Amino acid sequence: MLTLQNISYTHPNKDLLFSDINLTVNNHEKTALIGNNGVGKSTLLKIIAGEFQPSNGQINVEVEPYYVPQIFGQFNHLSIAQALQIEDKLNALKEILDGNTSEENFNLLNDDWTIEDRCNEALNHWKLNDLDLSQKMEALSGGQKTKVFLAGISIHQPELILLDEPSNHLDIASRQLLYDFVQTTKSALIVVSHDRKLLNLLNSVCELSKHGIKVYGGNYDFYKEQKQIENNALSQDIQSKEKALRKAKEKERETLERQQKLDSRGKGKQEKSGVARIMMNTLRNNAENSTSKLKSVHAEKIGGLSQDLQELRSSLPDIDKMKFGFDNSALHKGKVLFTATDINFGYGNKPLWENGLTFQITSGERIALKGKNGSGKTTLINLILGNLEQQSGTIYRADNKSVYIDQDYSLLDNTLKVYEQAQQFNTLALQEHEIKIRLNRFLFTKDDWEKPCIALSGGERMRLLLCCLTINSKSPDIIIFDESTSMLDPQGKASINAQIRKLHEEKNITILSITHDMEEVAQSENVIVLENGEIAMQGTPMDIFKQEDKLAKMQLDIPFALKISKELKKRGIFKENVCRLDEVVEKLCRLK
Repeated sequence: MLTLQNISYTHPNKDLLFSDINLTVNNHEKTALIGNNGVGKSTLLKIIAGEFQPSNGQINVEVEPYYVPQIFGQFNHLSIAQALQIEDKLNALKEILDGNTSEENFNLLNDDWTIEDRCNEALNHWKLNDLDLSQKMEALSGGQKTKVFLAGISIHQPELILLDEPSNHLDIASRQLLYDFVQTTKSALIVVSHDRKLLNLLNSVCELSKHGIKVYGGNYDFYKEQKQIENNALSQDIQSKEKALRKAKEKERETLERQQKLDSRGKGKQEKSGVARIMMNTLRNNAENSTSKLKSVHAEKIGGLSQDLQELRSSLPDIDKMKFGFDNSALHKGKVLFTATDINFGYGNKPLWENGLTFQITSGERIALKGKNGSGKTTLINLILGNLEQQSGTIYRADNKSVYIDQDYSLLDNTLKVYEQAQQFNTLALQEHEIKIRLNRFLFTKDDWEKPCIALSGGERMRLLLCCLTINSKSPDIIIFDESTSMLDPQGKASINAQIRKLHEEKNITILSITHDMEEVAQSENVIVLENGEIAMQGTPMDIFKQEDKLAKMQLDIPFALKISKELKKRGIFKENVCRLDEVVEKLCRLK
């Protein structure tokens, strides 16, 4: 079905992304494509989909792939039907049914008489039955956009499906629909994801790295077990090489010291014996040559060991070193930033919420906004920012500096390179080396500075945008994250969340996060849950998590850390429950 042979890809700036990629996917196979952010997973999917051309190598695709991307901003100007590439067929069917039986219409329809029925069934299946195919994509939430393209699978019925982080913006109910589909489909799948539950539904794992692709014949849990064995072996190899290097350096030092003593002793004897000056020079030259040869032998050995050690260390996972450099917020803690009283908004004549929303945001808060796809979370954010005007109710907005990091990272300019993008935020006229130091803090080395932004992965875009914010002249008073960390790998997500926590606690910056991740919800001080057109729940994370029955009806779960905490409390180890993993670890460390 699909064969990749010696595929390489080089960015327009001539930087090599990957090379010598070999991969075969047969009929009905379900394959996970994993790797660190920036290694080229999305690029490889785009090559298979035909959106990018490889620099070298051969690709053989026997069927037309169906590609679900991770970023949808490029479709905002299109209608749903246009984005799904079914508008012409639907129009042709309508024309034929209306009596226009031209040859052009029949050619466009291509005997696909069930296209309209499949559209309706697919949209209903993904709970999008309230959408019109003529509706613009820009009016949809990130989760709705994802579900539109997932619905397109049932419409087009492809034999090969490429999914790039498909669960990122989905609520729990929609994720379950995705899991069910992955389990039951007969189509071949290649899935890029950080969703462990999704990855475990696939029967093979392909790890993409700068060294190529390595295939593991099992699901993600099997891969992790094998990877742990490999990492243990790698650590042992590193320790062995380090030991050998130390011994080689010690041997070099001892040998040279012994040679120098012998040379010194021989020189003294020669001077006492009255050897001629010309003979003395010859003997000295021989001694120096001998010493030089010894140094060369040892240097070669040490150099070889050092090179081996460097290569082994490069195989270890990157140590995350992202650091923010914000100043404190200029606003005092507790200042009212936003007040909404019975507000509502609608697209067309239909209001988003059955009842008007009433809530308040104060400076220094950390708020999590949660709700199903299409519940109006992104619309609410735009009302808070003043990008939309409410259709009813009243809103108060205090003067503040806000930053909105949306799902498409629209603050980045795809026409610029990484360093150029960073300079766009340089309102303080920082020196070149200071900009590059900040880029390095966010894992952009000199090899990345000339990389075009359009070539960055979702995780890399997030890192670059956060880096750019640290370059800006003034710290924001409020940062709004709209599912912004969903494209980061687990290591990167953990680091970003830790830094966000510092921004909130140490810099008094207000944080508002739209998220489906209950672990992120647990990091907040206040939680707002939208359900059935109203604020269904509001309070501290623990207030929300105590209502397990209500959460279950809303298809929401409590964080893993709280589950651990509750179990430890049952056993008398903990006196009270906590909902953050760092709190669990801290309590365990305090136990005697």
